[in-house]
Amino acid sequence: MIINEELLLANGAEYEVYNTNDIIFHEGDRPQYYFQIVYGTVELNNYREDGKEFTQNILSDGQSFGESLLFNEKPYPMNAVVKSETSILKLSRSNFLKLIQYDTEAATNMFRCLADRLFYKYIMLFNISSTNPIFKLDSIMNYLKSFKTNTSKYSFLVPLTRQQLANLTGLRVETVIRTVKKMENELMLRIVVGKIYY
Repeated sequence: MIINEELLLANGAEYEVYNTNDIIFHEGDRPQYYFQIVYGTVELNNYREDGKEFTQNILSDGQSFGESLLFNEKPYPMNAVVKSETSILKLSRSNFLKLIQYDTEAATNMFRCLADRLFYKYIMLFNISSTNPIFKLDSIMNYLKSFKTNTSKYSFLVPLTRQQLANLTGLRVETVIRTVKKMENELMLRIVVGKIYY
């Protein structure tokens, strides 16, 4: 959790439950709330002119999203789409800003979260500039695994589908499938019953 649930509730947050494919906000909407995932999965994405989806990030239990835009009041540059039944704590912008102004622990946690997001953006920017699909997939899996305490080989179950990996890396799903198989042959990962262990 970025901010303790009880603290959010004490400051006026409310639980909201969303179903798969619900839209939390659209690109161009004005930020009005701090969102923190209690359980479930939310994808931040954009759609290209040809209708193809570009995934910016996939977030789950305990993570927040859209918070950086509460500070500058610019419109969302992405959509937030629910990928599985999801419960979210939603706190109004004004209450969120008051909370982090007066609670130093919450503010520190928010700064850490924003620093992690910036780090992720740097990794992904470098990743997207590469033409090597193994490098792209290895980078994203390595980043995701970096948040786990067990870093031994094949200990991390990659929580993304081949399609989600393709959307995150800008690769075609067919390329992801071939590359994952090649990475398995090179002992970079293991596939067990269709699941990727990195």
